Amino acid sequence: MTPLHPRPQGFTLVEVLVATAVFAVLSALAWGGLNAVIRARSALVAEQQDFTRTLRAVGSLERDLLAAVARPVRGNYGEPLPALRGDGDHLELTRLGYASSLVDTRSALERVVYEQDGATLKRGRYAVLDRAAGSQAEFSTVRDRLRRLQFRYLDERGQWLDAWPRRDDAPEALPRAVEFRLDLDGVGQVSRVVELPVAVSRGSG
Repeated sequence: MTPLHPRPQGFTLVEVLVATAVFAVLSALAWGGLNAVIRARSALVAEQQDFTRTLRAVGSLERDLLAAVARPVRGNYGEPLPALRGDGDHLELTRLGYASSLVDTRSALERVVYEQDGATLKRGRYAVLDRAAGSQAEFSTVRDRLRRLQFRYLDERGQWLDAWPRRDDAPEALPRAVEFRLDLDGVGQVSRVVELPVAVSRGSG
């Protein structure tokens, strides 16, 4: 009887090629899915970061407005400046700050300013209330990717104004409320109306 020849061990060239092709297709599909997950995760992280920065910007404005006080100051040349002054894209006010127990002479009040610098919302603070000739605000970035900053001011008659104070307001006069709007790239428009805690009536001394 003729002995049977044993089948050679291993894969044929065709089997190897087919397996390689299948593996390549599966790898491409897996990489495409993984790449989509990575892109989605990156987009989600970017959105979360935008949301966090927006919350910080809104919170900073709200805190300063809620701490506003009717305290006029002196400008760099001794000129009187109202407790709060602002127009459509600029706001400056005196607020209740943070007194230091280590420095007895430090005031519990501080002067802060908000303004748009290009595509950036900036907050500045003065080291002193009544300034000397060379006094300048120290600015920090509150929010980037800002398209537009807008303020409005509510008077005691319930009318919205584009600037504060009015011509015959006392220096201590504060609006009833301030509305701010932030038009942010990638987020859209965010607006808040903040009622000020202390508002001196128009024309009062």
